[in-house]
Amino acid sequence: MLGIGTAVVRRAATWLSPGGIDARLSVLIYHRVHATVDPLFPSEVTASQFELQMALVRQLFNVLPLSEAIQRLARGQLPPRAACITFDDGYADNATLALPILRKHNLAATFFIATAYLNGGRMFNDTIIEAIRRSPHHKLDLQAFGLGQYDLGAGAPSDAIYAILRAVKYLPLGLREDTVAAIAAAVTAAPLPDDLMMTTAQVRELRAAGMEIGGHTARHPILAQLDRAHALAEIVAGKRWLEDVLEERISAFAYPNGKPGEDYLPAQAEWVREAGFDCAVSTQSGVATRTSDLFQLPRYTPWDIAPWKFALRLLQNLRSA
Repeated sequence: MLGIGTAVVRRAATWLSPGGIDARLSVLIYHRVHATVDPLFPSEVTASQFELQMALVRQLFNVLPLSEAIQRLARGQLPPRAACITFDDGYADNATLALPILRKHNLAATFFIATAYLNGGRMFNDTIIEAIRRSPHHKLDLQAFGLGQYDLGAGAPSDAIYAILRAVKYLPLGLREDTVAAIAAAVTAAPLPDDLMMTTAQVRELRAAGMEIGGHTARHPILAQLDRAHALAEIVAGKRWLEDVLEERISAFAYPNGKPGEDYLPAQAEWVREAGFDCAVSTQSGVATRTSDLFQLPRYTPWDIAPWKFALRLLQNLRSA
């Protein structure tokens, strides 16, 4: 895909991650794969772009299921250029669009699923996004929610969405849900989509296709805001739901939002272990090595769409150990 440059990038990746005891494990994060460009978020990956990225990842890296990669990392037995592919949240397009592409390229991935939103539910962020997408208003007055006023003119809806999500994301869980519902009702009377997240059947489909399923709590709370009892309840609820559906143990976990010290606290890694997981991933960029905490493994999102920029981003991240 990069022509003669593919071999050069692969050699550079091998030099940075030679395998064995000196291996560096790259873990990629995705959330959604859109059928076409979303005008509100044109930089988010489409199916055609994802296919190009997966073809390139297949050429450059040795892709492993996350749980296998973690076990081999701990033993110092990773191959050169080891990488994992992960998805967060449980969007339906992971099954309808991403899965066929992964299967085409014979790639494994791990899907971390927030179970409370499956089967017709909706993540809080999507409630805001879809309400603003459908808003008949040119301006939003959300001063009643302490959120100010927003212009929805050309190019501005995305700015409004980002500002509102920043304001509500860190509200206490119950208040966040109530506030988001009230904002959506104030923004539009149009019905919001109820098919954005997976169904139980799609979760099973992913697993039957050889994909790994991981825990991501039930309601995607900011764990740093919760005490031990409430955090464990969320962590365990998601795990048990998945284990009941798949009739197997769930061993990998992803922290919601995932920024260490902001979205979860380092001490909470021990709670994840207590809940019965073998490893956990954050959204701290970088690569994992033999000395990494298996319950705070780094991951990163390769945002670049152009193949050569995407490849360079992968190399840049490999250098960050």
